Amino acid sequence: MSDSAQGPKSGRRDFLKAGGATTAALLASPALASTARDMPGLPSNPRTPAAMPTRNLGRTGYKVGIFSLGGQAALERADNFDAAVPLIERALDLGVNYIDTSSIYGGPERWSEQYVGRVMARRRKDAFLATKTRERDRETSLRMIEKSLELLKTDHIDLWQLHDIGIMANVDAVFAKGGAMEALLEMKEQKVVRHLGVTGHYRPEPLMECIRRHPFDAILMAVNAADPHHYSFNEALLPMAVERQMGIIGMKIPGRSRLLSSWTPPSIEAQKRSWEGMAIQTASPGTLTMREAMHYTLSLPVSTVIVGCDTIAQLEENVEIARDFTPLSERQTAELVTRAEACSKPALFFRFYEHT
Repeated sequence: MSDSAQGPKSGRRDFLKAGGATTAALLASPALASTARDMPGLPSNPRTPAAMPTRNLGRTGYKVGIFSLGGQAALERADNFDAAVPLIERALDLGVNYIDTSSIYGGPERWSEQYVGRVMARRRKDAFLATKTRERDRETSLRMIEKSLELLKTDHIDLWQLHDIGIMANVDAVFAKGGAMEALLEMKEQKVVRHLGVTGHYRPEPLMECIRRHPFDAILMAVNAADPHHYSFNEALLPMAVERQMGIIGMKIPGRSRLLSSWTPPSIEAQKRSWEGMAIQTASPGTLTMREAMHYTLSLPVSTVIVGCDTIAQLEENVEIARDFTPLSERQTAELVTRAEACSKPALFFRFYEHT
């Protein structure tokens, strides 16, 4: 078994368990700095170059396939190993070389990280691995990363991200004394994490403020064909991230299917009981195909898009769409934006609930 599949090293685990003044002393210790293991080389899935186009993940030095696997859908359902693990395996076999997950996907049991870890125990070198903390303080975030390492069966994370930064209060909390940014910076210094990022889908301004306060390596942002109609991320946030040479990961590509003409809306009452429909309900399907939705976002200056898949058939379709991608013209993208207007609120449901 390789080092990357053996789990966290004892020194890093001891560091993560240390708190307060003890941790400060450890950080200041020249001895610890001199004995810290170097970060392993970047992962490399040998299937990726032939599978789909690749792009630079910002200034990280990583060439990422333009389609990446999201950590939700089948990967967040409880006790779903029989479906989720083969799906992840198939993604890597098809050339996917970036996997997204989070400490909150799949509830308290963190099912998503469990499924990904089952595969990473054997195939860590095939994928750039990204996870997140939605905690706003340092101590809890350190506990989150320790558990992430355990569940993901690895001793390092390629990208650790602040999850769901939506309002200015989130920004102030994570950058305050004792805030989550302290944990992110400590873990990068200790070479537990390779790169740092920030994510969000609610409003662009708080994400822009995060980027002003720290030179993050990457941003995970919601951007689909409905985006220009409500609280647009394309207008100012995307150019700002491009200017700073960040890795830009697009998410919410089909808006939990609500952008797609193939989507069958559940009953209004059922929608009201779901996260996706609690603020915005609709009786109408979307207006685009999955190919149109993906090609719209990939025609923007993003590095890759993450999409959660329910089945291997969906995964294979998305990889095929990525393989066949050619950029759309400005006229074509404008047409898709126009067509998306009718379903723009359901497709951007995540911008209409009350964020805390």
